[in-house]
Parts: sequence; C-alpha cells; structure tokens
Amino acid sequence: MTTTTDARDADIARAAAAIADPSRARVLQALVEGRALPASVLATEAGVSASTVSGHLAKLLDAGVVRVERHGRHRYYRLSGPAVAEAIEALARIAPPLPVTSLRQSTHAHALRRARTCYDHVAGALGVALMAALLERGILEGGDGHYDPAAAKGDRLSSRGNDTTYRLTAPGRAELAAFGVDADGLPARRPLIRYCVDWTEQRHHLAGALGAAVTDRLFELGWIRRGTRRRVVDLTDAGRTGLERTFGVVLNA
Repeated sequence: MTTTTDARDADIARAAAAIADPSRARVLQALVEGRALPASVLATEAGVSASTVSGHLAKLLDAGVVRVERHGRHRYYRLSGPAVAEAIEALARIAPPLPVTSLRQSTHAHALRRARTCYDHVAGALGVALMAALLERGILEGGDGHYDPAAAKGDRLSSRGNDTTYRLTAPGRAELAAFGVDADGLPARRPLIRYCVDWTEQRHHLAGALGAAVTDRLFELGWIRRGTRRRVVDLTDAGRTGLERTFGVVLNA
C-alpha cells in the first residue's frame, strides 16, 4: 500500500471500499498477524467458497492492501505492510463489537486480550508485560511504557506510537544477544525499535524489527505457540518459566 504524507492526496474511498465487505474484512483480520496464508485457509476464515474468496482477494490486491507471494506452484497472500495492519486495528477500535453469542466467542476474546500477535510482534497483556520488563531491566530506555491520553500528542489506541523514542542500551544489546537476538544483524530497511499503543491494555508494546525478532525467538524456543483461533498466542509452561527467569516477566494464569 502506498503511503502518503497528505490525506487529501490519498484515495481513501478506494481502500475503504475494498475493506467494506464482511468477508474481505475477515480475510484481512486473518492476515493481521503478519503471516502469509493460502487462499484455501482464507476461504475458511471468511466462511466462503474457494471461488468466492478468489474474487475477494482480487479486489484486495487491486486496492493494494494485500500482496501475493509465489512459492513454487503455490500462492500465499499477506498484508502489503504494517500500515494496513494499523488501519485494521484502528477500525477495530472504533467499530461496534460483534455480539458474543457463545462461550467459545467469549473465550476467544479473553484469549486475544491475554496474548495475541499484532502484525508480526506479540501484543496484549503478554506484549505489554514484556515491554515493561525490558524497560525495567534497562534493555530499553526513553520512556516508561505508559499511555496517557491527556498528554498524548499523536499517539492513539491501536496505532503505531510516535510520541516516545525508545532506544536499545549497550547492556541491553548484549543481553538480547545472549537471548538469541542479534540486534546488529536485523534488516536496516525497517526501524529497529517502534512501539504500538495496545488497544486492550492501553500501554505500549514493542514493535519494529526488534519486536519481530524477539517474537520470532519466543516461537523458536517454544515459549509461545500459535493458538487454535486467529491471532491468539498461547504462553507455554516453558515460556512462563523462561520469561520470568530471563526478563522478570510475571503473568497471572
């Protein structure tokens, strides 16, 4: 998706029209966590047939909100970039909630608040607790991880933050390297440290290249795993122990 510095020059209606369909909205929600998914999986997520989801994907591609990757004979779809994920999160913040009609839906909502992915980094109570621990240990500096709506200039819930500048400290760089995250080796095309204002916890969670790398490492160690529902992340017993011993992260069950 092409970014612009002036909303007056952006074809907002075209992007909005692409999203303004329940099935396409469900497709985009399935892709918000940053993974590339095949059309067959997206059809299941949207509750439509394979032929129908193909038409929806074509409209999303034309609007520039998703892109397609080819791996051999297979095609996988993902959001065109973090800006799209931020837009979906922002819409979720202002949209009326869907009625909860079952215990399963209620449990899913609770699981999303506890731990989820936000594009390619961990969010929810887990993401906020991890950010707080990184600040408390001096791995990051520059802010306190809190969101104060009265003092905010540009920060908003469920959006990428801009009011605070976080920095990775020299001791923090070494501590993350011991954890298995080489900050110096991360792609330079992406900001090392960004943060999002978590919409459920109303505090900051770590984003940017570093947030993605830390999340990848947590998956690699088996400390977190993808849940059975979209975007949900499960903290494993090993992860609960490992996060407490490594970073001092303590989460309620």
